Amino acid sequence: MIPATFDYEVAESVDHAVELLGSGKDAKLLAGGHSLLPLMRLRLARPELLVDIGRLSDLSYVREDGDAIAIGALTRYRDLEQSDLLRAECPIVASMSGLVGDPQVRHRGTIGGSVAHTDPASDAPTVLLALDAELVVNGPGGERRLPVAESFGGFLQTALDPQEVLPEIRVPKTGDGGWAYEKFNRRAQDWATVAVAAVRMNGGAHVGLTNMGATALRAAGVEEALAGGVDPAAAAERAAEGTSPPSDHNASGEYREHLARVLTRRALEQALS
Repeated sequence: MIPATFDYEVAESVDHAVELLGSGKDAKLLAGGHSLLPLMRLRLARPELLVDIGRLSDLSYVREDGDAIAIGALTRYRDLEQSDLLRAECPIVASMSGLVGDPQVRHRGTIGGSVAHTDPASDAPTVLLALDAELVVNGPGGERRLPVAESFGGFLQTALDPQEVLPEIRVPKTGDGGWAYEKFNRRAQDWATVAVAAVRMNGGAHVGLTNMGATALRAAGVEEALAGGVDPAAAAERAAEGTSPPSDHNASGEYREHLARVLTRRALEQALS
């Protein structure tokens, strides 16, 4: 299908993008386009203005910054997968990036676009949620920092202000701490039917769930059970608590609950071994 009519502007900087977003039109940012453009072709998204930030090469980087790793929002998945810094200091992000879509998607898709799009079947939001990542956001009032857990506004909705831009994502250094990202999908390039991220950090285990609700979720019941000394297999039985998995042509909600328990057990056994 052909998208609805829209205007198009190329942003020359982050500040310019913020200015264009404040034009008064229903504006959307365009980076890699793998999430937004299919919605526009189906006319599920009908922005009046596209603000292209894909040429802001200064937003593509992975660098050390104190006790965190700063990732430019326009860094493509292929670059994250190949980053020596991430492989050494936060390997779950590098590993997850190698599981996104297919090579064509990984060479064009950006991590910032995935976070801003907040598709509950996306890989990056879940991993960042398990890591307690932080977003650096720029808007008319300047820069602010936002925990990724507070950035989800609902299904395909972000809590960012319509005039705000996401230039950077900050993840903690986990080093050689245990981690795992277990993903189940029907074909290698498909969205996750269900996936589970487990990271050992801060004296405990953080567990994130993909495609078990309207947004990426933390498995609070699992984390509570582990903190109480329960073994991983028993803790994994609580993986579906507080979730609302969808039923679609890939799987029923009940099957997704079963997958969440199985994948959580596998992820915990790997992360905590």
